[in-house]
Amino acid sequence: MSTVAKSYNERADPVVGYCSEHTVVQSPLQAELQKETLGNAPMSMMLGAPEVLTFGQNFIRSFGGKRVLDVGTYTGASALAWALAVPEDGEVFTFDIDHTNYKKFGVPIISKCEKTFKKIHAIEGSALEELDKLIADGQSGTFDFAFIDADKANYSNYYDRSVTLLRKGGVIFVDNSLWSGSVCNPEKRTDGSTLAIHEMNDKIYKDDRTYSALLNLGDGTHVAFKK
Repeated sequence: MSTVAKSYNERADPVVGYCSEHTVVQSPLQAELQKETLGNAPMSMMLGAPEVLTFGQNFIRSFGGKRVLDVGTYTGASALAWALAVPEDGEVFTFDIDHTNYKKFGVPIISKCEKTFKKIHAIEGSALEELDKLIADGQSGTFDFAFIDADKANYSNYYDRSVTLLRKGGVIFVDNSLWSGSVCNPEKRTDGSTLAIHEMNDKIYKDDRTYSALLNLGDGTHVAFKK
């Protein structure tokens, strides 16, 4: 079983590469940020797969999504993708416990386009606490799309908050849902992150609040549609 799923890795499976070549569409800013992240950022393999980001942009554009939750900022590649996909009055709320990498690598590039940069609300701190604040502020049912790519231990918690905050018909993408194939092996589920992702996949599949599909896209993308 290949453990290389993201298309930007030169050792990616040729089928992954072929599909990506016929999927990925990047703006110059996206291409620049990807290059900068892979070349200079710490733990660069955390960068979201561009094929997943393009797929998410397609969803946002297809149903006119305006408000997006982005749980896990890193250098800002996903936030940039969503900001490019939403209209001029759209908003992207991106959460991370530490925005050091976003400020160092993302902001200098994304801010080159002021109209895109201004759509992004970067919120530093506990994403769970910030999502709970949005719920407490009466924002439930007002978001169109959510992308979850943060600490795996809280995946189920992020998913629950996202379901609450999304409108009917809203879409959630949960990244790394295959975790390099580890979730397929019961012996590897003793690892905390692997177990958390496996349990989340089970939860989404059985959740009567959403329709869902687990896709072999990037490092695994679990897509849920709020009923």
